Amino acid sequence: MSAFLMENTMSKFTFTLAAAALVAAAGAAEARDQIRIVGSSTVFPFSTAVAETFGKTTDFKTPVVESTGSGGGLKLFCAGVGVDHPDMTNASRRIKAKEIKLCKENGVDAVEAIVGYDGIVVANAKGAPAFSVSREQLWTALAAEGPKPSKWSEIDPSLPNIKIEVLGPPPSSGTRDAFEELVMQKGCAKAEAGDKAYCKKAGSHIREDGAFIEAGENDNLIVSKLEANPNALGVFGFSFLDQNSDKLRGALVDGVEPTFENIADGAYPVSRSLYFYIKKQHVGVIPGIAEYAAEFASDEAAGEEGYLVDKGLIPVDEDLFEVNAERVKALTPISEADLGS
Repeated sequence: MSAFLMENTMSKFTFTLAAAALVAAAGAAEARDQIRIVGSSTVFPFSTAVAETFGKTTDFKTPVVESTGSGGGLKLFCAGVGVDHPDMTNASRRIKAKEIKLCKENGVDAVEAIVGYDGIVVANAKGAPAFSVSREQLWTALAAEGPKPSKWSEIDPSLPNIKIEVLGPPPSSGTRDAFEELVMQKGCAKAEAGDKAYCKKAGSHIREDGAFIEAGENDNLIVSKLEANPNALGVFGFSFLDQNSDKLRGALVDGVEPTFENIADGAYPVSRSLYFYIKKQHVGVIPGIAEYAAEFASDEAAGEEGYLVDKGLIPVDEDLFEVNAERVKALTPISEADLGS
Protein backbone atom coordinates (compact mmCIF):
# COMPACT_ATOMS: atom_id res chain seq x y z
CA MET A 1 0.00 0.00 0.00
CA SER A 2 1.34 3.47 -0.96
CA ALA A 3 2.01 6.11 1.68
CA PHE A 4 -0.82 8.22 0.23
CA LEU A 5 -3.35 5.37 0.38
CA MET A 6 -2.23 4.44 3.88
CA GLU A 7 -2.59 8.05 5.08
CA ASN A 8 -6.00 8.36 3.41
CA THR A 9 -7.19 5.07 4.92
CA MET A 10 -5.98 6.06 8.39
CA SER A 11 -7.71 9.44 8.05
CA LYS A 12 -11.02 7.77 7.15
CA PHE A 13 -10.54 5.28 10.00
CA THR A 14 -9.92 8.10 12.48
CA PHE A 15 -13.01 9.97 11.26
CA THR A 16 -15.11 6.80 11.54
CA LEU A 17 -13.93 6.24 15.11
CA ALA A 18 -14.71 9.85 16.01
CA ALA A 19 -18.18 9.63 14.48
CA ALA A 20 -18.81 6.34 16.26
CA ALA A 21 -17.74 7.86 19.57
CA LEU A 22 -20.02 10.84 19.04
CA VAL A 23 -22.99 8.68 18.19
CA ALA A 24 -22.30 6.43 21.18
CA ALA A 25 -22.10 9.47 23.47
CA ALA A 26 -25.52 10.60 22.30
CA GLY A 27 -27.07 7.16 22.25
CA ALA A 28 -28.53 7.92 18.82
CA ALA A 29 -28.98 5.65 15.83
CA GLU A 30 -27.08 7.86 13.39
CA ALA A 31 -24.95 11.00 13.36
CA ARG A 32 -26.34 14.36 12.23
CA ASP A 33 -25.29 15.83 8.89
CA GLN A 34 -26.55 19.34 9.71
CA ILE A 35 -24.98 21.86 12.09
CA ARG A 36 -27.11 22.90 15.06
CA ILE A 37 -26.53 26.35 16.58
CA VAL A 38 -28.23 27.92 19.62
CA GLY A 39 -27.82 31.10 21.67
CA SER A 40 -28.13 34.88 21.59
CA SER A 41 -31.12 36.62 20.00
CA THR A 42 -28.80 39.56 19.19
CA VAL A 43 -26.35 37.38 17.26
CA PHE A 44 -29.20 35.32 15.73
CA PRO A 45 -29.72 37.48 12.60
CA PHE A 46 -25.97 37.53 11.87
CA SER A 47 -25.62 33.79 12.44
CA THR A 48 -28.69 33.12 10.28
CA ALA A 49 -27.32 35.26 7.43
CA VAL A 50 -24.04 33.31 7.52
CA ALA A 51 -25.96 30.01 7.65
CA GLU A 52 -28.02 30.94 4.60
CA THR A 53 -24.96 32.03 2.62
CA PHE A 54 -23.10 28.90 3.72
CA GLY A 55 -25.97 26.65 2.59
CA LYS A 56 -26.15 28.32 -0.83
CA THR A 57 -22.44 28.45 -1.59
CA THR A 58 -21.19 25.07 -0.28
CA ASP A 59 -22.17 21.42 -0.50
CA PHE A 60 -23.10 21.40 3.21
CA LYS A 61 -26.66 21.65 4.47
CA THR A 62 -27.83 25.02 5.80
CA PRO A 63 -27.20 25.06 9.58
CA VAL A 64 -30.19 25.23 11.93
CA VAL A 65 -30.00 28.35 14.13
CA GLU A 66 -32.18 28.75 17.24
CA SER A 67 -32.63 31.86 19.40
CA THR A 68 -32.45 30.65 23.02
CA GLY A 69 -30.65 33.57 24.70
CA SER A 70 -26.96 33.67 25.54
CA GLY A 71 -27.28 32.03 28.95
CA GLY A 72 -29.67 29.37 27.70
CA GLY A 73 -27.47 28.66 24.70
CA LEU A 74 -24.30 28.24 26.75
CA LYS A 75 -26.15 25.93 29.14
CA LEU A 76 -27.22 23.70 26.23
CA PHE A 77 -23.81 23.93 24.59
CA CYS A 78 -21.90 22.96 27.74
CA ALA A 79 -24.24 20.10 28.65
CA GLY A 80 -22.25 17.48 26.77
CA VAL A 81 -20.82 15.91 23.63
CA GLY A 82 -22.97 14.01 21.16
CA VAL A 83 -25.57 14.48 18.44
CA ASP A 84 -28.24 15.47 20.96
CA HIS A 85 -26.17 18.52 21.95
CA PRO A 86 -25.63 21.68 19.84
CA ASP A 87 -22.40 22.15 17.91
CA MET A 88 -22.08 25.92 18.39
CA THR A 89 -23.62 28.69 20.45
CA ASN A 90 -23.89 32.44 19.93
CA ALA A 91 -23.50 34.89 22.81
CA SER A 92 -23.92 38.64 23.26
CA ARG A 93 -21.57 38.47 26.24
CA ARG A 94 -18.39 36.55 26.94
CA ILE A 95 -18.57 33.05 28.42
CA LYS A 96 -18.26 33.00 32.23
CA ALA A 97 -15.75 31.02 34.30
CA LYS A 98 -18.53 28.85 35.73
CA GLU A 99 -19.69 28.03 32.19
CA ILE A 100 -16.19 27.03 31.10
CA LYS A 101 -16.07 24.81 34.19
CA LEU A 102 -19.43 23.24 33.28
CA CYS A 103 -18.19 22.60 29.75
CA LYS A 104 -15.03 20.92 31.07
CA GLU A 105 -17.02 18.75 33.49
CA ASN A 106 -19.06 17.49 30.52
CA GLY A 107 -16.08 16.90 28.22
CA VAL A 108 -16.60 20.02 26.10
CA ASP A 109 -13.75 22.20 24.81
CA ALA A 110 -15.13 25.58 23.74
CA VAL A 111 -13.34 27.61 21.06
CA GLU A 112 -14.12 31.33 21.29
CA ALA A 113 -14.55 33.69 18.34
CA ILE A 114 -15.53 37.36 18.28
CA VAL A 115 -18.27 38.24 15.79
CA GLY A 116 -17.98 42.04 16.09
CA TYR A 117 -19.36 44.86 18.23
CA ASP A 118 -22.89 45.91 19.11
CA GLY A 119 -24.53 48.67 21.10
CA ILE A 120 -27.38 48.21 23.54
CA VAL A 121 -29.99 50.81 22.70
CA VAL A 122 -32.96 52.29 24.49
CA ALA A 123 -35.51 53.05 21.79
CA ASN A 124 -39.15 53.94 21.20
CA ALA A 125 -41.59 54.44 18.34
CA LYS A 126 -40.81 57.29 15.94
CA GLY A 127 -43.98 59.19 16.80
CA ALA A 128 -43.34 58.96 20.54
CA PRO A 129 -41.60 61.58 22.74
CA ALA A 130 -37.85 61.93 22.16
CA PHE A 131 -35.61 60.70 24.96
CA SER A 132 -32.18 61.84 26.09
CA VAL A 133 -31.23 60.09 29.31
CA SER A 134 -28.17 59.47 31.41
CA ARG A 135 -27.26 56.09 32.80
CA GLU A 136 -27.85 57.53 36.25
CA GLN A 137 -31.42 58.44 35.25
CA LEU A 138 -31.99 54.99 33.77
CA TRP A 139 -30.76 53.43 37.00
CA THR A 140 -33.09 55.66 39.06
CA ALA A 141 -36.01 54.64 36.84
CA LEU A 142 -35.35 50.89 36.90
CA ALA A 143 -33.46 50.04 40.11
CA ALA A 144 -35.04 47.52 42.46
CA GLU A 145 -33.59 49.52 45.36
CA GLY A 146 -34.56 53.16 45.82
CA PRO A 147 -37.58 55.43 45.32
CA LYS A 148 -39.14 53.65 42.29
CA PRO A 149 -40.63 56.66 40.48
CA SER A 150 -43.76 56.07 38.41
CA LYS A 151 -43.12 58.72 35.73
CA TRP A 152 -39.98 59.84 33.89
CA SER A 153 -40.66 63.49 34.77
CA GLU A 154 -40.36 62.62 38.47
CA ILE A 155 -36.68 61.87 37.85
CA ASP A 156 -36.05 65.05 35.87
CA PRO A 157 -38.61 67.65 34.67
CA SER A 158 -36.87 67.67 31.26
CA LEU A 159 -37.93 64.03 30.70
CA PRO A 160 -41.38 63.22 29.25
CA ASN A 161 -44.32 63.27 31.65
CA ILE A 162 -45.28 59.66 30.93
CA LYS A 163 -45.35 56.39 32.83
CA ILE A 164 -42.09 54.45 33.13
CA GLU A 165 -42.59 51.36 31.00
CA VAL A 166 -39.54 49.57 29.61
CA LEU A 167 -39.69 46.35 27.58
CA GLY A 168 -36.50 44.35 27.90
CA PRO A 169 -34.81 40.95 27.82
CA PRO A 170 -35.11 38.23 30.49
CA PRO A 171 -32.26 37.13 32.83
CA SER A 172 -31.22 34.37 30.38
CA SER A 173 -30.24 37.01 27.82
CA GLY A 174 -26.72 38.32 27.27
CA THR A 175 -28.27 41.70 26.48
CA ARG A 176 -29.78 41.72 29.98
CA ASP A 177 -26.38 40.84 31.51
CA ALA A 178 -24.69 43.63 29.56
CA PHE A 179 -27.45 46.15 30.37
CA GLU A 180 -27.09 45.42 34.08
CA GLU A 181 -23.30 45.81 33.87
CA LEU A 182 -23.01 48.79 31.51
CA VAL A 183 -26.12 50.76 32.49
CA MET A 184 -27.35 49.70 35.93
CA GLN A 185 -23.96 49.30 37.61
CA LYS A 186 -22.45 52.40 35.96
CA GLY A 187 -25.56 54.49 36.65
CA CYS A 188 -25.64 53.26 40.23
CA ALA A 189 -21.97 54.20 40.71
CA LYS A 190 -22.76 57.79 39.74
CA ALA A 191 -25.88 57.97 41.90
CA GLU A 192 -24.35 56.23 44.91
CA ALA A 193 -21.00 58.05 44.94
CA GLY A 194 -19.04 55.14 43.54
CA ASP A 195 -20.08 52.39 45.99
CA LYS A 196 -18.90 49.61 43.64
CA ALA A 197 -19.63 46.71 46.00
CA TYR A 198 -23.25 47.77 46.43
CA CYS A 199 -23.71 48.64 42.76
CA LYS A 200 -22.34 45.30 41.55
CA LYS A 201 -24.86 43.36 43.65
CA ALA A 202 -28.10 44.88 44.92
CA GLY A 203 -27.62 48.09 42.95
CA SER A 204 -27.70 46.33 39.58
CA HIS A 205 -31.00 44.53 40.22
CA ILE A 206 -33.95 45.62 38.10
CA ARG A 207 -37.32 46.39 39.68
CA GLU A 208 -40.12 43.83 39.32
CA ASP A 209 -43.20 45.97 39.94
CA GLY A 210 -44.23 46.36 36.30
CA ALA A 211 -42.00 49.26 35.24
CA PHE A 212 -39.65 46.80 33.52
CA ILE A 213 -41.45 44.14 31.48
CA GLU A 214 -39.61 41.02 30.38
CA ALA A 215 -40.48 40.61 26.71
CA GLY A 216 -38.72 37.31 25.99
CA GLU A 217 -35.80 36.49 23.71
CA ASN A 218 -37.50 37.67 20.51
CA ASP A 219 -36.28 41.22 19.88
CA ASN A 220 -38.61 41.55 16.89
CA LEU A 221 -41.52 41.10 19.30
CA ILE A 222 -40.28 44.08 21.35
CA VAL A 223 -40.17 46.16 18.15
CA SER A 224 -43.82 45.36 17.35
CA LYS A 225 -44.90 46.13 20.92
CA LEU A 226 -43.22 49.53 20.79
CA GLU A 227 -45.17 50.37 17.66
CA ALA A 228 -48.38 49.48 19.49
CA ASN A 229 -47.46 51.43 22.66
CA PRO A 230 -45.84 54.83 21.93
CA ASN A 231 -45.23 55.49 25.65
CA ALA A 232 -43.03 52.41 26.08
CA LEU A 233 -39.26 52.12 25.65
CA GLY A 234 -37.43 48.99 24.55
CA VAL A 235 -33.96 47.63 25.31
CA PHE A 236 -32.24 45.59 22.58
CA GLY A 237 -29.21 45.40 20.29
CA PHE A 238 -28.32 48.16 17.82
CA SER A 239 -28.84 45.89 14.81
CA PHE A 240 -32.59 45.72 15.53
CA LEU A 241 -32.77 49.52 15.68
CA ASP A 242 -30.76 49.73 12.46
CA GLN A 243 -33.07 47.27 10.68
CA ASN A 244 -36.19 49.10 11.93
CA SER A 245 -35.05 52.71 11.54
CA ASP A 246 -38.26 53.54 9.68
CA LYS A 247 -40.29 52.62 12.79
CA LEU A 248 -38.03 53.34 15.77
CA ARG A 249 -35.55 55.90 17.07
CA GLY A 250 -32.85 55.44 19.65
CA ALA A 251 -32.55 57.55 22.76
CA LEU A 252 -29.39 59.52 23.42
CA VAL A 253 -27.53 57.95 26.35
CA ASP A 254 -25.19 60.27 28.25
CA GLY A 255 -25.69 62.70 25.37
CA VAL A 256 -24.51 60.28 22.64
CA GLU A 257 -26.68 58.98 19.81
CA PRO A 258 -26.58 55.20 19.13
CA THR A 259 -25.13 55.18 15.61
CA PHE A 260 -22.81 52.81 13.76
CA GLU A 261 -19.98 55.36 13.91
CA ASN A 262 -20.41 56.16 17.61
CA ILE A 263 -20.41 52.48 18.57
CA ALA A 264 -17.44 51.69 16.32
CA ASP A 265 -15.23 54.41 17.80
CA GLY A 266 -16.30 53.82 21.40
CA ALA A 267 -18.14 57.13 21.87
CA TYR A 268 -21.47 55.43 22.64
CA PRO A 269 -21.20 54.28 26.28
CA VAL A 270 -23.34 51.13 26.11
CA SER A 271 -21.51 48.83 23.70
CA ARG A 272 -20.21 45.26 23.93
CA SER A 273 -18.55 42.45 21.97
CA LEU A 274 -20.51 39.63 20.36
CA TYR A 275 -19.23 36.03 20.27
CA PHE A 276 -19.78 32.52 19.00
CA TYR A 277 -18.37 29.33 20.50
CA ILE A 278 -17.41 26.12 18.69
CA LYS A 279 -17.57 22.67 20.29
CA LYS A 280 -14.15 21.28 19.32
CA GLN A 281 -15.19 17.67 19.87
CA HIS A 282 -17.79 17.97 17.09
CA VAL A 283 -15.39 19.41 14.49
CA GLY A 284 -14.68 16.84 11.78
CA VAL A 285 -17.59 14.70 12.96
CA ILE A 286 -20.63 16.86 12.27
CA PRO A 287 -19.93 18.01 8.69
CA GLY A 288 -19.12 21.65 7.98
CA ILE A 289 -18.48 23.15 11.43
CA ALA A 290 -14.96 24.38 10.71
CA GLU A 291 -16.03 25.67 7.30
CA TYR A 292 -19.07 27.51 8.71
CA ALA A 293 -16.96 29.09 11.47
CA ALA A 294 -14.39 30.20 8.87
CA GLU A 295 -17.18 31.83 6.84
CA PHE A 296 -18.48 33.65 9.92
CA ALA A 297 -14.98 34.99 10.65
CA SER A 298 -14.21 35.83 7.01
CA ASP A 299 -13.67 39.27 5.51
CA GLU A 300 -16.59 38.64 3.15
CA ALA A 301 -18.95 38.22 6.11
CA ALA A 302 -17.61 40.15 9.11
CA GLY A 303 -15.09 42.49 7.49
CA GLU A 304 -15.55 46.24 6.99
CA GLU A 305 -17.30 45.65 3.65
CA GLY A 306 -18.88 42.33 4.67
CA TYR A 307 -22.51 41.41 4.18
CA LEU A 308 -23.12 41.39 7.97
CA VAL A 309 -22.38 45.13 8.13
CA ASP A 310 -25.57 45.68 6.10
CA LYS A 311 -27.43 43.96 8.94
CA GLY A 312 -26.01 46.25 11.61
CA LEU A 313 -22.83 44.47 12.71
CA ILE A 314 -19.97 46.77 13.74
CA PRO A 315 -16.70 45.09 12.64
CA VAL A 316 -13.69 44.71 14.92
CA ASP A 317 -10.44 46.49 14.04
CA GLU A 318 -8.01 44.93 11.57
CA ASP A 319 -5.57 43.53 14.15
CA LEU A 320 -8.27 41.81 16.20
CA PHE A 321 -9.90 40.58 12.99
CA GLU A 322 -6.71 38.73 12.02
CA VAL A 323 -6.23 37.33 15.54
CA ASN A 324 -9.82 36.10 15.53
CA ALA A 325 -9.51 34.41 12.12
CA GLU A 326 -6.37 32.58 13.29
CA ARG A 327 -8.10 31.52 16.51
CA VAL A 328 -10.96 29.99 14.53
CA LYS A 329 -8.52 28.20 12.23
CA ALA A 330 -6.39 26.83 15.10
CA LEU A 331 -9.42 25.75 17.20
CA THR A 332 -7.66 26.56 20.47
CA PRO A 333 -10.09 26.08 23.39
CA ILE A 334 -10.68 28.93 25.84
CA SER A 335 -9.71 28.44 29.49
CA GLU A 336 -10.67 30.24 32.69
CA ALA A 337 -7.23 31.90 32.65
CA ASP A 338 -8.06 33.51 29.29
CA LEU A 339 -10.93 35.48 30.84
CA GLY A 340 -8.43 37.73 32.58
CA SER A 341 -6.81 38.72 29.27
